[in-house]
Amino acid sequence: MTVLLDLGNTRLKWAVRDHAMLSASQAIPWNALDDAGALQPLIDAVRSEGGRILAASVAGEARETRIVEALAAQGLPAPRWVRTPAKACGVRNGYRDPSRLGVDRFLAMVAALHAGAAPCVVVSAGTALTLDALDAEGHHLGGLIAPGPRLMQRALHEAAAQLPPPQDAPIQERADGTESAIASGCWQAALALIERFHARNVGLLGDHAGLLLSGGDARALAAHLDMPAQIQPDLVLHGLAAWDAAQSSAS
Repeated sequence: MTVLLDLGNTRLKWAVRDHAMLSASQAIPWNALDDAGALQPLIDAVRSEGGRILAASVAGEARETRIVEALAAQGLPAPRWVRTPAKACGVRNGYRDPSRLGVDRFLAMVAALHAGAAPCVVVSAGTALTLDALDAEGHHLGGLIAPGPRLMQRALHEAAAQLPPPQDAPIQERADGTESAIASGCWQAALALIERFHARNVGLLGDHAGLLLSGGDARALAAHLDMPAQIQPDLVLHGLAAWDAAQSSAS
């Protein structure tokens, strides 16, 4: 059994892989780690699984170090870190410099391929909105990165102080107030990008190419899309599980 860690921009998530099974994920926002005992559930999980840890991170070196130090303080080993490869688990990286592709995006495509969802567009909707095209053979055809809708709202407020801070205003076609106009504009910008990216890649992927949404805002976006989408929670953790299984088989 292996504890899988996903160090994202906003939070730390983990789950346990037991052969073909993946436990329900748990998460801690980074801003909650100063609370006493916040990491205790993770510590307990690692200790109970014999110290096997596989991790992927887009959270930066400081947060990676913080997790390593918290584990070491409990006599537990550091994680094995997954770094983005040129090819692994059936997925071929489409970047000119493979190491520049976020490991979260690579692992999300691994999860999509192993779930039988390719060809598809894989979208992660969180702090950032990432979109990647994956063909039936596991070739990554490239992708896009944009601000997530909530980050767009925060950026508007920070750049134009007269605009109100982000609020959970209704998403409208023609807003009748500033708060709703900002929320509607940012969310519809994200929706339009997803639909355009999918439409522009159907010629390469095939007419039956699916759309997979993951991340904290996946459900909110899916509710307003003009096309069918499949919500796949915890794609990065599922990708880590596939990676761990492949390494276990190879050894």
